[in-house]
Amino acid sequence: MQDHQGDAVQAGGAIALVAGGTRGAGRGIAAELGAAGMTVYVTGRSTRQGRSDLDRPETIEDTAELVSARGGTGVAVRCDHSDPEQVRALVDRIGSEQGRLDLLVNDVWGGDPLAEWDRPLWEHDLDNGLRMLHRAVDTHIITSRFALPLMIARRSGLVVEITDGTERDVDEVLGGYRGSFFYDLAKHTVIRLARNQAAELKPHGVAAVALTPGFLRSEAMLDHFGVTEENWRDGALKDPHFAASETPAYIGRAVAALAADPEIMARTGGSYSTGGLAAEYGFTDVDGSQPDFITYYRDFLARTS
Repeated sequence: MQDHQGDAVQAGGAIALVAGGTRGAGRGIAAELGAAGMTVYVTGRSTRQGRSDLDRPETIEDTAELVSARGGTGVAVRCDHSDPEQVRALVDRIGSEQGRLDLLVNDVWGGDPLAEWDRPLWEHDLDNGLRMLHRAVDTHIITSRFALPLMIARRSGLVVEITDGTERDVDEVLGGYRGSFFYDLAKHTVIRLARNQAAELKPHGVAAVALTPGFLRSEAMLDHFGVTEENWRDGALKDPHFAASETPAYIGRAVAALAADPEIMARTGGSYSTGGLAAEYGFTDVDGSQPDFITYYRDFLARTS
């Protein structure tokens, strides 16, 4: 019997699950995995039959069609990742249809409307804070709990936990705190999820990492600035930092590069940024640039301090 331990994900024919692939980073990741020839199960709560409580127009079907248009095979499955039985059924389906899972991307979030940036813990709405943790942390744990055995069985695979900021960069640039108690706790915990999974998965030849985008030009962020991807630079008139932003495709290319790395086990347990990985792997954003928001912001702080 061949030992697959330490193998990179072979893109053509590989099976991926992008949990929370409706929009933003998840959509960008799913599309780029499609471009790499993967079959991508795209999950979320927003479908053409009904929106989630976020009330955004993007749907999992849209993302799945984008995966297929890019050369892969997109499969849309409605799933509330806070419900263990729905996640169990999802993973059972993947196992039945594919017999394997090579890549798990935990990108479930839905916490933006729950964060209260101007309030300390003792003033923050408790229900909103706890709901954020449930959406951003419990969902990842539940999904990994059921999906990991498919990777362990083959002694290969990769888990990517999507977060906001690497451990080192948050410490060095933000003084170790993201500015809101529950938001910081959620994003920092996701990094620990990657590290903890890495420790338990390493003997089985499966890697786990945390990955952060920079200033992401998601659909919601474009709407916030009143721009489109075609005229996005106009958003810098409202916030000059927006000039250093990046498309969701950039983090998608980061995930694809990680998945294809034959030495991925050397990275397991770490937290990485799109800009940092672009410099190492050589991929670019859609316009050929290599945004590195952490470096940009660190330089900005140095100039203004």
